[in-house]
Amino acid sequence: MLRFAEGLNVKIAILTGSSKAKERRASLEGIASGEVDILVGTHALIEERVQFSNLGYVVIDEQHRFGVEQRGKLWTKNHQRPHVLVMTATPIPRTLAMTLYGDLEVSVIDELPPGRKPIRTYHYFDSARLRMFGFLRQEIAKRRQVYVVYPLIKGSEKMDYKDLEDGFESLSRDFPLPQYRIAVCHGKLKPEDKEASMQQFKRGEADIMIATSVIEVGVDVPNATVMVIESAERFGLSQLHQLRGRVGRGGGDSYCILMTGDKLSKDSRARIEAMCATNDGFQLSELDLKLRGAGDIHGTQQSGDAFELNIANLATDTQIMELTRNDAIEILHSDPTLERRENVALRALRDRHHKREKIDFSDIS
Repeated sequence: MLRFAEGLNVKIAILTGSSKAKERRASLEGIASGEVDILVGTHALIEERVQFSNLGYVVIDEQHRFGVEQRGKLWTKNHQRPHVLVMTATPIPRTLAMTLYGDLEVSVIDELPPGRKPIRTYHYFDSARLRMFGFLRQEIAKRRQVYVVYPLIKGSEKMDYKDLEDGFESLSRDFPLPQYRIAVCHGKLKPEDKEASMQQFKRGEADIMIATSVIEVGVDVPNATVMVIESAERFGLSQLHQLRGRVGRGGGDSYCILMTGDKLSKDSRARIEAMCATNDGFQLSELDLKLRGAGDIHGTQQSGDAFELNIANLATDTQIMELTRNDAIEILHSDPTLERRENVALRALRDRHHKREKIDFSDIS
């Protein structure tokens, strides 16, 4: 952000949960007085004490990392509703449903940045682990780096998934010092230790980064060309696609390897097959909508079957939904209050719905 604003008369501040007291105080005072033009931050921006002089534009990156109510709090931090841009590589089912209903305008970036190549994605069962290790050695021999991501830090008796601690021991045996160097990053590390580990990997001082999904966003290491996701059946489509996006940031060939057990549910198999078939986040979101449901546009549920359409399916009936939406817009344009005789039934349906509704989240994308 600072690079983009260089040479402009714009003041930028930052606010995160780890901001020091002096920095936090300066940021809060600056936005309240209007002295700060752009505030960059994390979920800390949602806190009640964060008050803006005149909030006009909100950009929410990685939309799927926020809940509906969390995003809604930013909508209310001003005397009038700000303009909003939400960004994500994989729209949540609720967002896709809002798009189909015409409540959200969407711009799709369907081209890779110049110089980048599509990431090749492969599915290996655990029985092919030695083959996967051989491939990692080949990439490291080319002076490339590797991520290995686990769903758990420690093993669990309730869940039969790979865990980071056991994975570290295994990889340390198969990729021993001094030939190979391994860094570790997960949510239970102290912030300074986590940052030190990430910087070690960024500087090329570690060949392998063993991590949990904390590296899902905000990590940019162009030299990393392989993403191995252990127990990939444990992750949702959005997370899998986000994790895959940590590689492919340089000019070379990049790979994502999805490791799973032999027994996969029907939905897990569909997710894995979709990941191997496409790099298109919107296509993956459409499958996610089909598998998980649309959520509740008038509530906070971001997926699932909050309501049932008896005559249409959001995942498969896109064209008829679009025609219906256009007809509804035309009716409301010509008869906003639904007073005409032909619209009496629609008015009655609207009134029944509004009596039932307590809080309306339908404008929160």
